[in-house]
This record gives sequence, C-alpha cells and structure tokens, in this order.
Amino acid sequence: MKLSVIIPVFNEEKTISEILRRVSEIKIPNVEKQIILVNDGSTDSTESEIQNSSIRQAQDKIQNIKYIKHQKNQGKGAAVRTGIANATGDYIIIQDADLEYNPKDIERLVLPIKNNSAQVVYGTRLKRLPRFFKDEKTPRFLLHYMGNKFLSLLTSVLYGQWITDMETCYKLFPVKAVKHMDINAKGFEFEPEITSKLLKRGYKILEIPISTNPRGYDEGKKLNTFKDGLIALWSLLKYRFIN
Repeated sequence: MKLSVIIPVFNEEKTISEILRRVSEIKIPNVEKQIILVNDGSTDSTESEIQNSSIRQAQDKIQNIKYIKHQKNQGKGAAVRTGIANATGDYIIIQDADLEYNPKDIERLVLPIKNNSAQVVYGTRLKRLPRFFKDEKTPRFLLHYMGNKFLSLLTSVLYGQWITDMETCYKLFPVKAVKHMDINAKGFEFEPEITSKLLKRGYKILEIPISTNPRGYDEGKKLNTFKDGLIALWSLLKYRFIN
C-alpha cells in the first residue's frame, strides 16, 4: 500500500519545519509514503523555512517527497486539489501544516484500510461532549464546536450516514475515488464537498476518535466560524442535489 500525505501550507512559518519533520518520521509497516507539500502562495517566511530546512531535512530521510508552490494564495481546497492531482499513492490523507493534528494518529487511521475493514476513514474530534475547561473554554471555540456538530448532524440527515465530525482535517480515502471526481472547492468548503461526494458515491465513512491541540486565532487559526460555516452549510445542501 502507498499513502500520499498532502500538506497544504499558507503562512505557517512557525510550524512548517516541525510538522514536516513529524510526518517524515512516520513509519507504518508495509506502507510506502509519499509527501506532497503545497505552498499556497505564502507571504511570510514559510518559503524560506521550506527551502532552508524542512525540505532538505525530509529529503535526507525519505526520497518520495514532492514540493509544489502556488504563486498566489488560492485557498485550502485549491491546494488539496493540486495535491490530489500529483498523488501517486493508493490512498490520500490530508495533514494541516499547523500542529493541531498529531501525525502519529495516521497509523491508527490506516489500520482499518490495511485490514480491509474500511475504504474511507475520518479522524473525529467530536465524538464527545464539550470540554468547557479545555477545548471549548472560550465562547468562540464553544460556538465553533456547536457549529461543527450542527454541520455534521446535517450531513448525517442529508446523506444517510451518521457522521460526528464532517469538518475534520484527517480524511483518508482511496485515490480512485477522487482522481476523476469534479471537485470545485477553493477554500474550506473542500470539507463538505469531498464528504458529500464520497457519500453519494456509496462510500461508508469509518470514524476513529483522535485528540487535537487546538490553536487560538492569535496563533494563526484561519477558519472564520460564521463565514466558512455558512459556506459549508450551502455546500452540503447544494451537493445533495447536484453533482
């Protein structure tokens, strides 16, 4: 089995070296790994971090790494689409360039694929109640939690499969499912679009609980709860009735 890990990057100068190091160190038995790093028009020192340290360190450890740079920022969805177009693996997983998601969880997500017990696996952060003194300790993050739960519930109702975390970054799916899929998303609406189209194609999504280390907006979090939430809502409704 070969796994393509797509890392979309936009203005992550503080974390790009570390996340690439962590991903490059993952070793999964009987799984070959490809890393696709897509710099989506970063305007900070992400590019110099990549060129001076991250890429070189990773290339010392693994040979199968591909670096692509967008000249202008196009959005996470556009970066992931570029990654999909360049994937040579049997399966794809998305890895954000910040340090919210722990790459060590990737092996746990791959295991059901290796055991032939699933074709699509999501890492869910939300198979739980709110943590008022940790993840949801501020009103903004509690709203973020409730918005995600609502969108996941709507996904379940519209598409007929129970989903607890539609917006998760960790989506593991077969390349054959998306290579000829018409994906339109340029931004964060990639999450509802890919989920909608996988479910409409008959893929069952297995969810595995993961833990995350959420960062604050003062640390660089880019998701806009209201704007991106409304776009996700529209995407779920739209793709329920059109391709």
